[in-house]
Amino acid sequence: MKAWIAGWVLAAASGLCSAQGLIFAISEGSSGGTDHARVIAKYSGLADVLAKTMRQSVQVVFIREFSALESGLKEGRFDFAMARPSDYPARGLRDYGYKYVATAQPDGQCLIVVPKASPLKTVADIKGRKVVTPNPAAYMTKFCEAELRRNGVDLSREQVQHVREQGAVIFYVKSGFGEVGAVASYSGVAKTLDADGMRVLHASVKQPYFPLIAGKKVSAQQVALIQKDLLALPEAEAGQGVLKQIGIKGFDTTTEGRLRELLAWLGL
Repeated sequence: MKAWIAGWVLAAASGLCSAQGLIFAISEGSSGGTDHARVIAKYSGLADVLAKTMRQSVQVVFIREFSALESGLKEGRFDFAMARPSDYPARGLRDYGYKYVATAQPDGQCLIVVPKASPLKTVADIKGRKVVTPNPAAYMTKFCEAELRRNGVDLSREQVQHVREQGAVIFYVKSGFGEVGAVASYSGVAKTLDADGMRVLHASVKQPYFPLIAGKKVSAQQVALIQKDLLALPEAEAGQGVLKQIGIKGFDTTTEGRLRELLAWLGL
């Protein structure tokens, strides 16, 4: 897969992909259970929506590595990009000349979780407790750090155990290797917290999730038409199918200001 991506990047850089239409880059974060074929199938309906407005074919390309996502945005290889974590599209707007299109619904949150029997009641109770988070470089770790910092808890002064994946956060807390966990509201583990014997101690402020941005080939007028089409998706059976296929409730076209403020909020 890495070799395929590297080959595609080289081809794109030399202009060899132009005959295949516009490039729609998809990044689903650190999720490891998917591949290029599944991503093409999953986002083909949305690509068709974009193609209808652009009157040009739109090719879905799965970007697994964050380094390839960053370099692709920086060098303008993507005509559209939809990515989580949200800091990459936010940098696309701030640093690389991309245009805002929309974000997915619902917004994302950091969930601070504890076992149901935990005596902890407030965020302040976290002080002095062992906290389990994803790895230090992970978006959700930075998200949770920023949220807790604004609520008087500095994780740099606390006992923190970093783990590779969010599923491991719950395992560590359930197994007694930590007392508090930090996970994303849109993660798979967030859907099974009750079954896993966990409860939410604190839910962060909401921040834009899974942003869709557009490159320089896409005009402001075309962005406006795409936004109109995205907002109309829930109104038709076919559009509902597109949303269900992606796994979101809809699109929000009013979050540009918050997305542009995200990096400062994260301290990036």
